[in-house]
Amino acid sequence: MNRCNPWYLLGLLVLLLGQTACESGEDADEYLGNWIERSDFEGRTRASAVSFVIGEKVYVGTGYNGSDDEYYQDFWVYDPQLNFWQALTPFPGSARSSAVAFSIGNKGYVGTGYDGDDEVKDFWEYDPATNTWTQKADFGGTARRDAVGFSLDGKGYIGTGYDGSNTKDFWQYNPATDAWIQIPSLGGSKRQGAVAFVIGDKAYVGTGTNNGSYEFDFWELDATQVNTDVFPWTQKEDLDADDDYDLIRTGATAFGLHGMGYLVAGSKGSMLNSVWAYDPAQDSWEQRTGLEGASRDNLIGFTVNGRCFVALGKNGSTYFDDIWEWMPEEEYDDED
Repeated sequence: MNRCNPWYLLGLLVLLLGQTACESGEDADEYLGNWIERSDFEGRTRASAVSFVIGEKVYVGTGYNGSDDEYYQDFWVYDPQLNFWQALTPFPGSARSSAVAFSIGNKGYVGTGYDGDDEVKDFWEYDPATNTWTQKADFGGTARRDAVGFSLDGKGYIGTGYDGSNTKDFWQYNPATDAWIQIPSLGGSKRQGAVAFVIGDKAYVGTGTNNGSYEFDFWELDATQVNTDVFPWTQKEDLDADDDYDLIRTGATAFGLHGMGYLVAGSKGSMLNSVWAYDPAQDSWEQRTGLEGASRDNLIGFTVNGRCFVALGKNGSTYFDDIWEWMPEEEYDDED
């Protein structure tokens, strides 16, 4: 056959496109993990919100919608069992984005952030039994946004973030005394837009940006060594180790479940939807099925009653109100 014949060339092009589509389909289910979309968040679309978990429910609020230039104070509770959202007493601090939140026992805590004019450092406790907020002692460090926060062994922790410049200091909150103390700073670089997740009695902090660069170092905080003479931070495998993988990014979310950590989405020049699983026993990462919703950054993620979810966020000028459940040990199913 004459291979310059236009009909031959057209047939070859169709064949190649068909092979490419097949390969793309195979890539979609190459990794472990499955996503199912759940009931949309019932508040306004937003990014840079906060969430914390108490018992079998998750609490979500604050955030920003750049399309409308609005900062939010509303708060909502989500019941995964009923797949149902309900409005709560609004957050009484100033409307804000880029705050941090965590829970200790049966109380939730929200603090720091940006209110559209300034970084803030006020700190609030939420009691779900009475649906009320109580102001507590201001965060011990400087007013800031884009920090990380988590709880370990009955204490709260806030660190890193932006206060006019990037920071790396860390502070511990004791709810019994309503007091903050400074602990040794995160090893490595200052940063904003990092992530943190907890596995057992250890927390892990990484990603983010500093001086226009994406940070690749990854750190473990041992709660048993805090407030001792031992430096509580240990550097783990870099997030771009030996070209085996590249996890560096900003504005991602992360959470721990059943002894594993999960890093989801974010941005690195462009928006990402990739998902990576961290095994602390091996100090190694493995890629999993990417977020099935739109690529995004400044989203939230949480685990509640043994289930994982991500929600909200933005992609450019598009802000989201969707919520997705992540089943890390299931095979990918594009039919659900």
